[in-house]
Amino acid sequence: MDVEQLLKRYSTGEKNFSGIDLRSAFLHQASLKGVNLSRADLSGANFSGADLNHVNFSGANLTGADLSIADLGAADFSEAILVGTNFRQANLLEASFKQANLQAVNLREASLVRANFTRASLAETDLHGANLYGASLRRAILQDVDLIGTFLQQADFRGADLIRTSLIRADLRNAILTATDLSGANLQGADLTGADLTGAIMPNSTK
Repeated sequence: MDVEQLLKRYSTGEKNFSGIDLRSAFLHQASLKGVNLSRADLSGANFSGADLNHVNFSGANLTGADLSIADLGAADFSEAILVGTNFRQANLLEASFKQANLQAVNLREASLVRANFTRASLAETDLHGANLYGASLRRAILQDVDLIGTFLQQADFRGADLIRTSLIRADLRNAILTATDLSGANLQGADLTGADLTGAIMPNSTK
């Protein structure tokens, strides 16, 4: 199925496109609210500026896709492959990334308020300046992640791997960091007011 066929069928009310092959498709600023793209191959696709509210991307392959400035409120990326995906300045309010692979993803300045990253892998991901207010990152892997200047107030990091993570000037007020591993992390200028660090391994700790 090509892009023209997809948009035509969507315009008639069809929303189930599970398993579709749209590799390298150009869907810049398209409106596909509420569609089912679970298990689809969307690698290299361009969704920049698109309206993708409540879209189901669970289990999909979005390797190298461009979703910058897209509206992805409440989108479901559970167990999706998102290696090298560009989400810069995207709206991901309450989006789900449970158990997703987000290695080397660009999430700079993205809105991730109350997003769910439970057990997700975010190694080497760029979250510089992102808003993760109230986000869940329980048992997530965040090794070598850029969280410089990131808003993390009330975020839940219970059991997360934050080894060598850069948290310079990060806002971690009232964040839950119970049993997190912060070995080698940079907390220079970070605001930890009210944060729960019970059982956390701090940067200068010896295991």
